[in-house]
Amino acid sequence: MKAAYPVIFTEVDTNILIEVPDLNILTEANEEGKPKGSMADAIMMARDAIGIACITAEDEGTACKKPSLLGDINVKTGTFADEGRSVVSLVDVDLSEYRRRMDNRTVRRNVTLPNWLNLEAEKAQINVSRVLQEALMTTLGISR
Repeated sequence: MKAAYPVIFTEVDTNILIEVPDLNILTEANEEGKPKGSMADAIMMARDAIGIACITAEDEGTACKKPSLLGDINVKTGTFADEGRSVVSLVDVDLSEYRRRMDNRTVRRNVTLPNWLNLEAEKAQINVSRVLQEALMTTLGISR
């Protein structure tokens, strides 16, 4: 599932303050070693925060709030409105792709194989778990 949320970016000194009003997210961007946070870093931080919020909601069995229309966001009422110059922009995130990248927990599954096939796999030193993962990704039409 893909989503695009309006995000308010506010430039303050060496930081870019980030607000995602629909998801009650506040964060900031300041690349280490650089005199000022970059907009590219701010967009990446916003995308990451949106991904985490939506995946957490999904894991808890609740729906992630639908994004507002860009025109419905007023930068003058943003949390950081008095801190510096603010702009609003859409930040998109592919939540399915984000989950694949971020959720690398392993899950133990029992698989039943005929003994002869298991013996052949062991002789050939084949990692059955790896083959099963690759087969599932191929069958589901997904990639890493």
